[in-house]
Amino acid sequence: MKKDQEQDFGNLLVRFTSLIGLSTIATILLVFIVVALRFTAVHTLLPDLTQVFSDSTADAPVLPVADKEIWKAPDLATLPATPEGELIRYGHELVKNTAQYLGPEGSVLHISNGMNCQNCHLDAGTKPYGNNYALVASTYPKVRARSGVEEDVTKRVADCFERSLNGTAPDKDSKEMKAMVAYIQWVGKDVKKGESIKGSGLMDIEMLDRAASPELGKALYILKYQVCHGEDGEGVKPEGNTVYVYPPLWGQNSYNDGAGLYRISNFAKYVKANMPLGATYDKPQLTDEEAWDVAAYVNSLPRPKKDISKDWPDISKKPYDHPFGPFSDGFSEEQHKYGPFQPIIASQVK
Repeated sequence: MKKDQEQDFGNLLVRFTSLIGLSTIATILLVFIVVALRFTAVHTLLPDLTQVFSDSTADAPVLPVADKEIWKAPDLATLPATPEGELIRYGHELVKNTAQYLGPEGSVLHISNGMNCQNCHLDAGTKPYGNNYALVASTYPKVRARSGVEEDVTKRVADCFERSLNGTAPDKDSKEMKAMVAYIQWVGKDVKKGESIKGSGLMDIEMLDRAASPELGKALYILKYQVCHGEDGEGVKPEGNTVYVYPPLWGQNSYNDGAGLYRISNFAKYVKANMPLGATYDKPQLTDEEAWDVAAYVNSLPRPKKDISKDWPDISKKPYDHPFGPFSDGFSEEQHKYGPFQPIIASQVK
């Protein structure tokens, strides 16, 4: 090893020991190695430490690269200052702050339970895998098996008011209904009919090979969710405030048993990609199994009832986890609600 190379190597070792805080004894040992190498005839091959270590202040942290394939909603800032643009903006405001306008103490109407549409459709229906509106414009109108008839976006919004918001829908010709419909259709305006896009709706998760457990879910709820949604699932509403900071998950002010999230597959997919606070589809905080159990716990608790006697006129088209009979198979309501679901799915395929 040449003298200047050895000197450079010694300097790098000193920088390295300073960087990682080695003890004085370790430093002396490293210096001894350098001296020994100076007087040995062996041409030892050493790594170029400048390629292995770098000053911690030299480079900025590497940020994650955004997934360019994931669906992204259009930007509200691009809306024109026209009557149509203003209607869409109002629709966005209604979806985001439903309770403020249409809740029990709403400034326009009193027709809902105090939750906001975006409690179920995150970021006003624009979050990837946040139960978003990406595919609404391209898929409606369509025949829905739950009603057995063709539905348009207006009917879909009405369903949300009657089920998730446990209330009454605005009149179909009202400014509020027209605004929400206009906004929801605008959100998905760039998606073509029949197009499959990454990030739409809810994220698929692995099926359990057992029944989902409300008991296991309760322990997870206490650990991860109670701080936001309360010991009794009542949500958080500061004194004097008419709007929930965190919505109720059960009880009289939550979604009723006819809502989409009352199916535990939907709730499990929803929490997997979005809950607890801070979780995202690419950085979840629950395993698939934990998501199923939390969903089982939340949906095992009391909530408002919905008259669903006219739902699913063709009972053979009921989803595998629809929790109310009658069914076209021989499985119980308990199994349809909590699983295991593979036997039910297998019987539906035949």
